[in-house]
Amino acid sequence: MLTHQIEFSKAIAEIYKPISGRASDPDSYIDEGNPEGIRACEEYENIVHELQATLQPELEMIDARVIKPALELLEISKIMRKVAVKRDHKQLDYDRHRNNLKKIQDKKEKTLKDEKALYKAENDVEAATQEYEYFNNLLKEELPRLFTLVREFVQPLFQSFYYMQLNVFYTLHEQMQSIDIGYFNLHLDIEEAFEMKTGDARERAESLAITKFKTTGGKTRPSQRQYPLRPAIESGGVGKKPLAIEGRKSSTSQPPSRTSLDQDAGSPAPPPYSSSNGNSGTAGALAAAAAGKKPAPPPPKPKPGRLSHQAENVTALYDYEAQQHGDLSFSEGDVIEIIHRTDDQNEWWTGRVGGREGQFPGNYVQLG
Repeated sequence: MLTHQIEFSKAIAEIYKPISGRASDPDSYIDEGNPEGIRACEEYENIVHELQATLQPELEMIDARVIKPALELLEISKIMRKVAVKRDHKQLDYDRHRNNLKKIQDKKEKTLKDEKALYKAENDVEAATQEYEYFNNLLKEELPRLFTLVREFVQPLFQSFYYMQLNVFYTLHEQMQSIDIGYFNLHLDIEEAFEMKTGDARERAESLAITKFKTTGGKTRPSQRQYPLRPAIESGGVGKKPLAIEGRKSSTSQPPSRTSLDQDAGSPAPPPYSSSNGNSGTAGALAAAAAGKKPAPPPPKPKPGRLSHQAENVTALYDYEAQQHGDLSFSEGDVIEIIHRTDDQNEWWTGRVGGREGQFPGNYVQLG
């Protein structure tokens, strides 16, 4: 805020330094500035610089006692958020192993291979259950403690920030109230000080002659001709014909002055305009063109949805290693083509990458 005040003072000082003269002749420059206003701007800049130096310790204290502890709290919150995401991933693994175990258990006739797969699936379910329970219990125990500590931490932090900010504004108010620059009268109202500074500048500006040329906004009258019209051909034509303007007065059925001018010049007159002949010729030409033109083809039908379907791709957010046969392994950043998916991102989807197809957890990828 104080930096903006300094820049504003510099801008006002530039306004107080007008220069007159010709740009092509630097020797003709004449300084026509306001030395009192420039001096006042310089005094104001010095006051603001001193105020910045006074408030610097307070600002450093706010940074050390408020901003840095708050940033450390945010880092702790990020760690807890990562643990929660890890718990969700373990829950997906638990659901997948449990579904696999249920499929094997539902088989009516089990072979030796099925018995081995059943034994492995039971071990996988037990391991996934232990991992999920570990992260889930960790969040249940640590989150209430974290919330309690955050509440105890934020309340004094907010109080400290409030009093530090109050001290900053109090110092600003005291310094601004004690400003004593003779060019400015800070005891007057803003409008009153403005009227006193401007004086009769408005009256002097309105008394200039250039300000008297104002348009009324109404329609302008057509200008009157200063000289009389001369006849198209005063003499030397083939016979004496009436002027174009006289022809308009005598008859309204004939075309205006262009015909009279041509006749006076000795050239043959053009054939008279006939609406019936012109319309019939134009209509005949249009009819002939329409007769030889084929009808426009019908618009094509829209393509079926199965032909316009585009493949949907997703991007891997994490590395995933296949846990059993039928899973799809991929690395972070791989683009996977979706074969089948549901609306729930916490379920298992089917996709293809690198010519391999398989299932993978939906929350390991990002749509789009």
